[in-house]
Amino acid sequence: MSTDTQDAESLSNEEQDELLQEVERSRSHQGLSAALVALIGITFSAFQMWIAARSYQFSVTLPGVGTVEIASLQPLQVYAIHVTFALVLAFLLFPASTGDGFVARRLGAIVPAVKGRFGPDSPVTRAVERLRDGVRWAAIDPSLRRITPLDACLAVISLFPAYYIVTSYDEIKQLATFGIQSGAPLAESVPPQLEPLAVGLTTIVPLEGQSGAFLLGALGILLVLEATRRTLGVVLMSLIASFIVYARWGYFIPSDSAIGALAIQPDTWASIVYDLWYTTEAGIMSTPVSVSVRFIYIFILFGAFLEMSGAGKWFIDLAYSMTGTRKGGPAKASVVSSGFMGMLSGSSIANTVTTGAFTIPLMKRSGYSPEFSGAVEASASSGGQVLPPVMGAAAFLIVEFTGTAYSDVIMAATLPAIAFFFGMWVMVHFEAVRGGIGGLARGELPDGFAKFRSGWFYLIPLALLIYFLVIARLSINRAGWYTIIAITALIAVVAAYDERSRVPLLGSIASITLAHAAAFATYGVGLGSAVQVLLGLESAADPYALGAAAGAAVSELGTIAILVSVAFLLARPRADAPLLTLDDSIDDSARRSAKSLGCPSLADNAGYRFGTFVLKSMDSGARTATTVVIAVAAAGVVPGVISVSGLGPNLAALIDAVSGGSILLLLALTGVAAIIFGMGMPTTAMYIILVAMLGAPMEELGVWVVAAHLFILYFGLMADVTPPVAVAAFAGAGVAKADELKTATAAFLLSLNKILVPFAFVFSPGILLARNVDGTWGLIGWGDVMDLDFFLPEVVVPILGMFLGVYALGVTIIGYQYSSVDAGTRALYAIASILLMVPEIPLLVLEGALALVGVSTGLTGLTATLLLRLLGLAILVSLSHRNYTRLSGSELESATPNPGEA
Repeated sequence: MSTDTQDAESLSNEEQDELLQEVERSRSHQGLSAALVALIGITFSAFQMWIAARSYQFSVTLPGVGTVEIASLQPLQVYAIHVTFALVLAFLLFPASTGDGFVARRLGAIVPAVKGRFGPDSPVTRAVERLRDGVRWAAIDPSLRRITPLDACLAVISLFPAYYIVTSYDEIKQLATFGIQSGAPLAESVPPQLEPLAVGLTTIVPLEGQSGAFLLGALGILLVLEATRRTLGVVLMSLIASFIVYARWGYFIPSDSAIGALAIQPDTWASIVYDLWYTTEAGIMSTPVSVSVRFIYIFILFGAFLEMSGAGKWFIDLAYSMTGTRKGGPAKASVVSSGFMGMLSGSSIANTVTTGAFTIPLMKRSGYSPEFSGAVEASASSGGQVLPPVMGAAAFLIVEFTGTAYSDVIMAATLPAIAFFFGMWVMVHFEAVRGGIGGLARGELPDGFAKFRSGWFYLIPLALLIYFLVIARLSINRAGWYTIIAITALIAVVAAYDERSRVPLLGSIASITLAHAAAFATYGVGLGSAVQVLLGLESAADPYALGAAAGAAVSELGTIAILVSVAFLLARPRADAPLLTLDDSIDDSARRSAKSLGCPSLADNAGYRFGTFVLKSMDSGARTATTVVIAVAAAGVVPGVISVSGLGPNLAALIDAVSGGSILLLLALTGVAAIIFGMGMPTTAMYIILVAMLGAPMEELGVWVVAAHLFILYFGLMADVTPPVAVAAFAGAGVAKADELKTATAAFLLSLNKILVPFAFVFSPGILLARNVDGTWGLIGWGDVMDLDFFLPEVVVPILGMFLGVYALGVTIIGYQYSSVDAGTRALYAIASILLMVPEIPLLVLEGALALVGVSTGLTGLTATLLLRLLGLAILVSLSHRNYTRLSGSELESATPNPGEA
């Protein structure tokens, strides 16, 4: 959008990259190292795309030869390769140290101390200085620009555990029966070229009696811990390591102590390594990594392809064209566009920086403070991860962990997500009215109709995604693959499309598709195989019915469109592509790569830009997924230890004892734990750890399993905007050039909906469109809707209460409605908000107080909650009326929104 890119305060792509590096502490490679990392990332994405398309069978079909099988991998082998790719990228993208950490500073004080003790010319001083220089060269990267020898060494070593799993799977299957020490020696478990090194290592280090399986499994676990430290910080690494230590020595906890419930049976390192590394039921290679392989990666890749196609910028422009002229329009556009992009990216930090580079300068220009602007972007970006249909990676984790259908998960998650963004919209509007902040001039904004017409095709992949998942009910993996093909096909057609090529391009795609359908209807095979049948190289199959033939041909439409478009691009290398508006980073990459090839003019070639788009999307997806894969691999240790140690029932009993059987106290403890665990770590890792520890106790108290998982997710996302860590808010402050703590505080207040809304849907599952019938949970159907005795009080009333409560909370936080709201009145608005959204909270508090004096009573019945909601409504209406009548005529004219402004 012109207004963004021309803004003096807008961030360039280079500045965005620098800010992301500062927050995430990742490298920016140049030259050969950049090419190496990109090649590994592209290979990682290609591996995952093959799995999405063909599962774990790796084979090729050759004309006249038939199908040649390359490999058929087992799940453990695929998971090991998946984790290894992430380990290699983690060691190449994230430094071991930048030299400014606590340990580095303590070690850095050694040289001055030695110099002061022995003098600057002492041999001891010179030896220590040389040692310091050697360590800096080998391990420290303060500039975030180079791969150190330690990084290269760890990246290579990461290959060995996966090599053993892939090449010695038959031996691994026997480990469960004969024990991990029954495996072959280390020298026989590594590539032949490294056998002398392994022999030498066993000679130097006392490893007698330790099998290669044990040593390589232990190495794999240690590498995951180191990668976790680099990518996610020492806190998560320490947490995971403490669980491993607990698995070994947790039996020392006295069973008669206050935490005696945490005592476990003794275990050996051999058993622990086997459980954590070589099984798919528990540990690193268990469900979290399985979900990453099958679901998460392909949708991260989908988001990367969609963003790189220019859809992100188009959607931001479209949001501004629709809301930019209204009161607080730039902030409202930020809420809409950031929620959309956050849903796809699954990264609060990355989305805050990339989308905020467009939205925050315009919010500041319209009159919002830098702190509020950064807070709005951070809050909306983090909230995007609860927005269906993608929900970052959360939707797929919930599907896997709960066994609930994907369509049920996104239906349940829809209304709470809308309520959150409605609350954001209300608050930015009230802030605009209070500050007299109008919108931008129409001349500064793109024309909405023209903008929609220029990029309407970006909506096709999203529509197809919903169709594949909800209507066609394809597997999540296959749906993600098809949508990536759809995006690539769209961009290929757009790249080859102009006035001259329009008719032949579209005509060729249609003709080949019809010929493809005819081949299925005639020979039972596709067009390529039908040609071989005609040449006598293959035999025909049973013909398809016309409908089935048409469906089979349409399923290949994306591939046909890509092949035809690429043919047109090769045939017309100098043709223009007037509709091709890729992300700016694609054009930057095309220019850099073309210049490095010695042919700068290539950067303007549509075919070259299309190729850059595909490869850059694959590379970007791999980089984004690296942190997520490391997070889920590390987090898998927690449920693994809980499972194999038998801790689960004892932990549930301990949690029940701490909460005293109170659902309110359990929810509060869960929320606080989610925020604490979520600080500074990806949502996926927090979610996996908390669900493993707290999910079962919540279910035992009658909470629907999906509601319990969504509750943990909502509170975990609060960590991204909760001081003192607040990584997303700090990223927003960096873009806005604002005070970090003030931005984080504002983002936390703007996100308070993520605290009350989950309490609301746990106590009122009708908000999730769910109903419990004879102990079985499920989404409501038309029969439930017609049952007005159920539908009105348990679905309609809680939903209305939630939205009205979110509105009242917005007034509470901003301190403005039609006129200013003083502190005492804000407290009344807050009470109205709680009564409307979660009347169970005051009732349960009263129950607890009465229980302390020996009075046991149940107050949370339908009648009591309905009366409290009515009381909350009366308070809200009364306060709103009084606030409205305080306006003078001039204030009324300036503060009351027109119907088209709100």
